[in-house]
Order: sequence, then C-alpha cells, then structure tokens
Amino acid sequence: MPYLHGMQGSFYGSIPYSSGCFAQRKGVCTIRSRLILREKIKIKAIGITLGTQNRKKMNKVVQDAQAALEGIEDGMTLMLGGFGLCGIPENCIAALVKKGTKNLTCISNNAGVDDFGIGLMLKTRQVKKMISSYVGENAEFERQLLSGELEVELIPQGTLATRCMAAGYGMPAIFTPAGVGTEVALGKEVRNFNGKDYLLEYAFDAEFAIVKAWKGDAHGNLVYRETARNFNPMMAMGGKITIAEVEELVPVGSLDPDHIHTPGIYVHRIFQGSGYEKRIEQRTTRKKNA
Repeated sequence: MPYLHGMQGSFYGSIPYSSGCFAQRKGVCTIRSRLILREKIKIKAIGITLGTQNRKKMNKVVQDAQAALEGIEDGMTLMLGGFGLCGIPENCIAALVKKGTKNLTCISNNAGVDDFGIGLMLKTRQVKKMISSYVGENAEFERQLLSGELEVELIPQGTLATRCMAAGYGMPAIFTPAGVGTEVALGKEVRNFNGKDYLLEYAFDAEFAIVKAWKGDAHGNLVYRETARNFNPMMAMGGKITIAEVEELVPVGSLDPDHIHTPGIYVHRIFQGSGYEKRIEQRTTRKKNA
C-alpha cells in the first residue's frame, strides 16, 4: 500500500494513501489543520504580548525632572553635561536644588556661574567635590576652594572627555600624554610607550549622568543642537543611569537615524523640559560703525 511521503518523523506518522482509508486520512488532516491553526493563534498571541511588553520597556519617558531624579541620594557621583552655560540640564539642576541632595561629587567641564548652572548647587552647599576642567567664572566656587570647603580635581579638558568615553566603552583606564611632568601627574602611574611617557587615568565611575538635548524620543534617542552638543554625548555614555532632558519630545520614528547623536541604548529616563533660559555667559558683539 502506498504511503504519503514527507510525513515521517511528524507527530502523526505515515498515513496509508488508498481509497479505503480516505475518510481516515481526511480526518487526520482535519485534526492536523486544527492543531496548526491553534498553534499559530497561540504563537501570534505570545508575539503580541511580548511585543507589548517590549514597547513598554522601550518607553523611557517620565513626567518631569523630579521623577527623573528618583534614586539620586546623598554622597553619589553625578556627571552633568554642558560647556559653560551652553547645553546644561537646567531643569534637572533646579530639581536637584529643590531636592536638597548633599555631599555630591559632580563631574562637569565647569561649575557654572554664581547664580546659574551648577553654581546654584554650590550656593546651597550641595557639592562636596568638583571634577572639572575650567572653573574661572564662578566666584563662589573660588571662595569655597580657597577656604577648604570644596574638594577640587582639575583635569585637562581632553582627559576629562576621554575618561567619560572610557566609562561608556567599558574600559577601566586610559593612557594619555596630557599632564606628564606637571602637578596633574602627582601620585599617578607613568608608563613609557615607544620612548614617550603617558599618565594612567581611570575611567569615571558615576551613578548618574544628566544631559540636555535638543530633541529626543520615547526610546531615548537624542539629537543635540550645534555647540550645545559639547560634553553631552560622552557623558550620556558614561553614567550607570542616564537621564536626558530635551526641549522637544518627538514621536518614535520621526528622528532621522543618520542624525541621532546618542542612541537610546545609553538613555534610561527622558522627559521634555520647559522654561529654558539659555543664558549667554560672555556676550561679545561688534562695535557699530560710527
């Protein structure tokens, strides 16, 4: 008796193919079709469930700065993006001042000015240590430094940037020639490569990174605007938890992938900020013709 081919190894085995058992074969095929249909429905339902769960996980939007800062406690280390007063996370800094978290170590290119940026946190004595590159525009910073109230670690700007990136790359340390033979090198390992000395500098270890972007979506993809990009992308990479405040929160898929500066994989919380002052630290203009 001939058999249907291609069915060996299946759960129902081989089925005799003859007119005498047509009804049996038809019945088995019907059962098989129903089982396949049932499995397809089950798989589709699982897929919908998983897809919904994944979309929920991908949605990183929080209500405001206060919600975004949840988990920041006294004594933690924070990275704060910006350069001078350009591209700083204004809403989060204001929320930190309101929150009153103290004994913070802040990693930032600079310390803002007396009444804006990180300068607001210095004024309320919330910062225990500043790790910065340039601090020349803040009189309160200078006063706290000279009085011994504030610990300060000054770092060459390129080294600051690279230590941020090293944290994002998962590298424990870097070697750099910047600072060799100066006070920057005191107490640090110096190693010679190909006849040139390099300093060992460790990657930063920050619990939170707080950055400011121009646009972002619910998945955390970020676009910065012109010079406001500055230290933000590398600090976004470097924090264990990264918080992004954006001027405009746009629908997922509306950002051109080629224009995204920080992929959403680095960002954990995002919200749309408001009331940005965008102060100009040093306004310089041309003299009008007489």
